[in-house]
Amino acid sequence: MVHICCYAQSPLITNVYNRTIINLNGKWQYIVDPYETGFYDYRWKERNERDREAYWNSDVPDNKTDRKEHGYTDKNILNVPGDWNSQDTKFLYYEGTVWYKKSFDFKNVAADKKVFLYFGAVNYKCDVYLNGKKLGAHKGGFTPFNFEIPQDLLKEKENFLVVKVDNKRYADEIPTLNTDWWNYGGITRDVQLVLVPQNFIRDYSIQLSKTSLSTKEKKIEGWIKFSAPVNENILLEIPGLKFKKEIAVSGDSAAFNFTLPALELWSYQRPKLYQIILTSKDDKVKDKIGFRTIEVQGSRILLNGKPIFLRGICIHEEIADQGRRAYSKADALQLLKQVKELNANMVRLAHYPHNENMVRMADSLGILVWSEIPVYWTIDFGNAEVLQKAKQQLNEMITRDRNRCSIIIWSVGNETPVTDARTNFMGNLAQTARQMDGYRIISAALETHTDNGVITVDDPLGQYTDMVSVNEYLGWYGGLPNNCRNAQWKIKYDKPLFFSETGAEALGGYHADSLTRWSEEYQEWFYREQVEMMKRMPSNFSGLSPWILNDFRSPRRNNPTYQQGWNNKGLFDHNGKKKKAFYVLKSYYDEMKKKMP
Repeated sequence: MVHICCYAQSPLITNVYNRTIINLNGKWQYIVDPYETGFYDYRWKERNERDREAYWNSDVPDNKTDRKEHGYTDKNILNVPGDWNSQDTKFLYYEGTVWYKKSFDFKNVAADKKVFLYFGAVNYKCDVYLNGKKLGAHKGGFTPFNFEIPQDLLKEKENFLVVKVDNKRYADEIPTLNTDWWNYGGITRDVQLVLVPQNFIRDYSIQLSKTSLSTKEKKIEGWIKFSAPVNENILLEIPGLKFKKEIAVSGDSAAFNFTLPALELWSYQRPKLYQIILTSKDDKVKDKIGFRTIEVQGSRILLNGKPIFLRGICIHEEIADQGRRAYSKADALQLLKQVKELNANMVRLAHYPHNENMVRMADSLGILVWSEIPVYWTIDFGNAEVLQKAKQQLNEMITRDRNRCSIIIWSVGNETPVTDARTNFMGNLAQTARQMDGYRIISAALETHTDNGVITVDDPLGQYTDMVSVNEYLGWYGGLPNNCRNAQWKIKYDKPLFFSETGAEALGGYHADSLTRWSEEYQEWFYREQVEMMKRMPSNFSGLSPWILNDFRSPRRNNPTYQQGWNNKGLFDHNGKKKKAFYVLKSYYDEMKKKMP
């Protein structure tokens, strides 16, 4: 009998890192399987659960006559978390299936506990097996998921955990076939066993109401959701404010609101976080949350009721000097320290949700965040199943991070071509994001068109977004940088205008005159002209996030002299050295910080 999975998993548990966890990171054995032999038989049928040749089953022969054509060995090891591309040269361009195997012991827990297997992210599709039984599957390379493990499936010794990881690209997936970043495959984020009570606090939202800014006492709104119905009072505590409140829950969830005196608001100048403790009869969850409001009024973006200018920069989840996917706290700190050096107050996490360490670090450092799902370029906008995949990733992104105060913008996509099908698709996502979380701005990188030097922004998707965000590369993908001097902008929408990308490539350390493409001097000239254009923008101009903080790998970039598989638009080069354009943008940000402190 073939084991069928519906590509579903248990509802997502939030705030995993502050629960009881057993870390399964470390060295995992692997098998490279480009023909997917371990999954399909020679008739291309999925192997049944007991098939001895299925790679999720034991590789140990029963006796010397037993034939086994697969095996896991310490000769083949991959580090988890981590991408496979950077760990062995044979994987550099590999797209396909790799089987991961981890053995672990598990001391029996009390019967009143549940055990979940949690993945921070796996790129792109994975099938998960424990001791020969399929727990389920997941699609989406940048969002978390978890499976409940039946306790009778766990053993005290030598549990056999196998994950089939497939990072091949398809036209009906999110993202689709064509992107401009490296398709890092593997188990790229943390793997944990999460131990919780039988009935536990699965999710919660604790937010500052926009309506309370004008009063001394600040109104807090929220809800709590249990894994099963309860009938009890839970205790919400904020020790830093000596605040306690009991909340009655009858059913699996409850909404609440209350006021807090003397509350210090979170901002990028003063990133104040409060410890929050939620205690039920059986469970206790702790978190650190900042309270702030973000909204659009007319043509302005308001943080805590005051206009802000977003001094941003785009970031890929990559450590350039090692050519690998970023994942750790140390990686997040390395990247966000560079952001601070630039005197930026905001990052656009492109073009997918980054790891949880990044957004939690942004909370603590006071850096505003644009978080995005990888609806990118030309996906299949007329396909209802593709829309559901996009919604799943949107749901997983918002569910994981709705309590992260640094995130001020949910983005539903980037540079999607204007058609009715696309606008309906993207508008649906924008509405879904707004329904899930009404405490943030909804955006997307919109399309523009140019006629006789007039750049018009009238993308119909703009009616669904709270701000007008556009990518522009005047002087790189068209003309020269001084074309910015005569550029005119025509904006259809009375909303804040934000440049979600702009930039030019320069090979770090290559110097020439400013007219020479690929030189640091050309990139420097590009930024000088851009900055002067920014200074002439209309009053609704609310900020920018140039492309990009660091050079990053991309198979699309194949100039043999100046690219060699790298997109070199970074302000930092492959080795973390600042290019000349860095100082141009920093000078502008220093100036804007003085104007809008």
